[in-house]
Amino acid sequence: MLFSKAPACGWLVVGLGNPGLNYARTRHNVGFRAVDALAEKLGVKIDRARFRGLTAQASAGGEKLLLLKPQTFMNDSGLSVMDAARFYKLPPERVLVLFDDISLSVGRLRVRADGSAGGHNGIKSIIGGLNSQSFPRVKIGVGKKPRPDYDLAAWVLGKFPAEDKLITEATARAADAALEIIARGVPAAANDYNGAGPQ
Repeated sequence: MLFSKAPACGWLVVGLGNPGLNYARTRHNVGFRAVDALAEKLGVKIDRARFRGLTAQASAGGEKLLLLKPQTFMNDSGLSVMDAARFYKLPPERVLVLFDDISLSVGRLRVRADGSAGGHNGIKSIIGGLNSQSFPRVKIGVGKKPRPDYDLAAWVLGKFPAEDKLITEATARAADAALEIIARGVPAAANDYNGAGPQ
């Protein structure tokens, strides 16, 4: 009886953000912070340059993971994700993305199995790179613009004020949600984490 060779990587877990210290604590970089929180939980450091990003290999729930922080800048995140997914021959359903969402209040989470970009350029780029919307995601609320005419780029590239503690807690919960998606699937994680966070 023939057995297929086990894949070198079962999941690609991507945190979205922009490289460089200038962006480190901005709203747009909570995906980086969430995947860093996941790396810390798994005892690894995301510091190996591969796939136009920084990576770390880890294991969780009996699965081998590649953690990825694209270094292409947000709007071209899909290039890095596409490179890694192709190398490991992963379907979109095995590409898990953690990122900021302005439609959610600060610190709230939302787990989804798929969906459109919703105006997020990083997600738009990944949809283009994978040629699919069918990848799971954990959205981390960073709050709405203070007024309709406020510049969106200025908002997402702005830094958190007093709510930063909420975001630190939210990125840790997002890391836990990612682990639950891997271990038990999207529906279970959505049930446990959707709406989690400050009311």
